[in-house]
Amino acid sequence: MNILVINCGSSSLKYQLINSDTEQWIAKGLCERIGIDGSQIVYQKAGGDKEVTVSPMPDHTEAIRLVLEALTNDKTGAIGSLSEIDAVGHRVVHGGEKFSSSTVITPEVIEAIKECNDLAPLHNPANLIGIDACAKLMPGVPMVAVFDTAFHQTMPAEAYMYGLPYSYYEKYKIRRYGFHGTSHSFVSKKMAEDMGKKPEDLKLIICHLGNGASVSAVKNGKCVDTSMGLTPLEGLIMGTRSGDIDPAIMEFIAHKENKSIDEVMTLLNKKSGVYGLSGDLSSDFRDLEDAYNKGNEKAIIAVKTFSYRVAKYVGAYTAAMNGVDGIAFTAGVGENCGLVRKLVCEYLGYLGVKLDDAANSKRGEDTVISTPDSKVCVMFIPTNEELAIARETLALTK
Repeated sequence: MNILVINCGSSSLKYQLINSDTEQWIAKGLCERIGIDGSQIVYQKAGGDKEVTVSPMPDHTEAIRLVLEALTNDKTGAIGSLSEIDAVGHRVVHGGEKFSSSTVITPEVIEAIKECNDLAPLHNPANLIGIDACAKLMPGVPMVAVFDTAFHQTMPAEAYMYGLPYSYYEKYKIRRYGFHGTSHSFVSKKMAEDMGKKPEDLKLIICHLGNGASVSAVKNGKCVDTSMGLTPLEGLIMGTRSGDIDPAIMEFIAHKENKSIDEVMTLLNKKSGVYGLSGDLSSDFRDLEDAYNKGNEKAIIAVKTFSYRVAKYVGAYTAAMNGVDGIAFTAGVGENCGLVRKLVCEYLGYLGVKLDDAANSKRGEDTVISTPDSKVCVMFIPTNEELAIARETLALTK
């Protein structure tokens, strides 16, 4: 089967066409600046060069039309016609408590996703636009929704409840949901495979570290805790997000600088994290690592504070599971920044973690970066959310 994976953001759209038999991508790309001047589509066929085409994209429907046009282009297209697309898998950010697993998209499912829009106002509406556009342009092709929050629905109440009046949970479902679930699920299964064991026999901690970052505790193949909350703002310090803070800081800043709640939320979401800590130097760890190595004081503070927060969550989740067998680093920073991995692991000597510096300097495929006598296996594992979505889609539509 050929499965088209669609990941709609508020002004972007990532896509991959995957052959489910070989699990290799046939074509992939990105639509950028949807609804904004200067929009463009990036397209790459397997074995070919990237093509960038500037084209107006007033909405996601037009973006998807351009994607399908690129896939079936007479000269560079990966397929001859749309009939060669057997199913479509859509990333949907928030499924609330309604969805604990991926599901075939029906009118009822669409309505249920809409009811979660308040929980992800920037993402769920865009995800729904992508679903609607594919339904119009490829009528009759089965579609599956794969939820960022689904993997974390196995958390027990003591892990997901907030210390707020219970009525807020009853009325508004205010609780911790977690995100990056597709990545956490994929990497935890891959780590168990690499360790030669069954997920059901392991206690794993997955550190998804990128511009958005989260940690999860996976016990016996199921998520029992994760660092993001009602929204992706909770938890680790991130690229531009503050992560955990004293809630009273919001009121303090609002009064001191005469800011509205919306302005403070913008500050916490878009101007904080390592970007803010580094004195607005960068949210990109490549820039921060370079500045760190040159002795930039604020970059050093940003990188060390980020790494410290990761180590604290690893410690907390070791306690939550009463032990840990393996720790995996993944996503852009987790896979590529040996400095952060080293700084995190320096806090984990009490677990018997011993880092292999030579292995930690590598990049690429799954790599064990702990020494043979380390009591805990530590790895970096490239995540593949698109493949995970394709697998979920295949399982529900074959």
